[in-house]
Amino acid sequence: MTKRAAKRFLREGNLDAEQFAPDTKVRRLNVHGAGINGGWSPNGSANEDRDQSYVKTIKPKSEGQAALMAAIDEKNLVLALGPAGTGKTYLAIAKAVEALEAGKVGRIVLSRPAVEAGESIGFLPGDMEDKLAPYLRPLYDALTDRISMKRVKALMAEGLIEIAPVGYMRGRTLNNAFVVIDEAQNCTYVQLKMLLTRLGWNSTMVVTGDPAQSDLLPGISGLGDVADRFEAVETIKVVRLKDKDIVRHPLVAQMLGVL
Repeated sequence: MTKRAAKRFLREGNLDAEQFAPDTKVRRLNVHGAGINGGWSPNGSANEDRDQSYVKTIKPKSEGQAALMAAIDEKNLVLALGPAGTGKTYLAIAKAVEALEAGKVGRIVLSRPAVEAGESIGFLPGDMEDKLAPYLRPLYDALTDRISMKRVKALMAEGLIEIAPVGYMRGRTLNNAFVVIDEAQNCTYVQLKMLLTRLGWNSTMVVTGDPAQSDLLPGISGLGDVADRFEAVETIKVVRLKDKDIVRHPLVAQMLGVL
């Protein structure tokens, strides 16, 4: 009720029904020429309006992404290596949600090393989940882009979605699960060997990372070495994405080409 309607109610004793009518307006957001100079859009031509509604079935936007999605469908262990913006994590988590929704797996397990990107953020208050939240935030972002945050919380409460740091994975056997190991370039060779051997029956594991952007000291990351060794194993697929597979802003590909 507005202030004017309240005064009228006190003066005349009548309510204005329009003040309480439900808001039936629906906003539709269109993207039209959103890029630099109005000429770039990640989903097609800048001259086409695009409805910002949820897309249930994801589609590859490059040959590399198509190869990655096919590999996930065909193999139980896939290594996705490539620069930032190629959709490695997003596609892996989207495939994980798709498998869970279809009943192909019983749970999703997401793991990521708790490594700071070049600077220490100091002591973090709270329990374990609060301390790990800043490191695991990219996984939550990818999940909530596929399903609502309310449903993510419900699935996590039921144990159908688990997000855990690398340090809590030792000794486990992950059966009937879709496992995503994100930012694997920040894992040592020993850590990757431990993570890869967690794979159980009726499970799929996708390892994502960019060997060129490791936050560890030079020579410590084990992702490149593991990927080279797995190239010769027919039952394991190593997908190497390139700059042409980047689906973020085109400046990302240009920057990575000179940095």
